[in-house]
Amino acid sequence: MSLKVKRIYAKPEKADVFRMLVDRLWPRGLSKEKAQVDEWLKDVAPSEELRKWFSHDPKKWDAFKHRYFEELKSKKGVVELIVAKSNAGPATLLYGAKDEKFNNAFTLKEYCEMRKNNR
Repeated sequence: MSLKVKRIYAKPEKADVFRMLVDRLWPRGLSKEKAQVDEWLKDVAPSEELRKWFSHDPKKWDAFKHRYFEELKSKKGVVELIVAKSNAGPATLLYGAKDEKFNNAFTLKEYCEMRKNNR
């Protein structure tokens, strides 16, 4: 599995190969051409309720991860797509948040890696 996480505002690189935006909302001020997104997987993003509750508060990180993992259990098809793309070659999960540590893309990567290892 070759899965990276990158902020969508960072310049696309050839090493990204397959780029998947995993946010519910399109990033502000970024054109689709400049973003170079292969798939916009908004259905795998945290629910609106969870996203607003978390509000990128590091104190809520552990609880957010637990709640998001629970939500991901019902999104099996999208998770399997991410795992399949990352097994086929380098793939990159893209996010728009300013916080480069406490965001859903890193949690999603961890979840996908756990799913891959539990097969």
